[in-house]
Amino acid sequence: MRVELNQSMALVIDIQEKLFPHMNEKDLLLENCTKLIKGLQLLEIPFILNEQYPKGLGQTHNQIKKLLKNNEVFEKFTFSCCKTEKTKETIIKTEKKFIIVFGIETHVCVLQSVIDLLDMGFTPVVVSDCTSSRKANDAEVALRRMELSGAIITTYESLLFELCISAKNKIFKDISKLVR
Repeated sequence: MRVELNQSMALVIDIQEKLFPHMNEKDLLLENCTKLIKGLQLLEIPFILNEQYPKGLGQTHNQIKKLLKNNEVFEKFTFSCCKTEKTKETIIKTEKKFIIVFGIETHVCVLQSVIDLLDMGFTPVVVSDCTSSRKANDAEVALRRMELSGAIITTYESLLFELCISAKNKIFKDISKLVR
């Protein structure tokens, strides 16, 4: 199944100040998420930004927050973004089929959000190199479970080129520079 540009939106999950430092390969995660966000912005993909209990876990990581400064932040207390009414309503209102999902932790909030998105009839596109957990095995098992449940698992570079479609696309060169 090809992920279609005009039928896609992005769901950013809990990349927060107090949680982020404990993630496996956090520096690579931040680099990958930054490239993905910049690429999706070039492609004019809309974003939904979520924070899990920001009073306790802090706000979105400063580098991510700067990139998404014009996006409303949805506070949540449930692990799944879709159990927060405002986030759920916003996803439904966009009328997009493909929900590009990335953030932390893969085996908790990302997994539960993906399961709920599937139950709601959406096609989650999980960007595996833009998700992480404290333990690598937790993330790997969760990615397998999401894939077996029907989610599309991909990488940020593969997704950006898939959405770009052609080297003749006006932003192809910008995407190419970004992923190098």
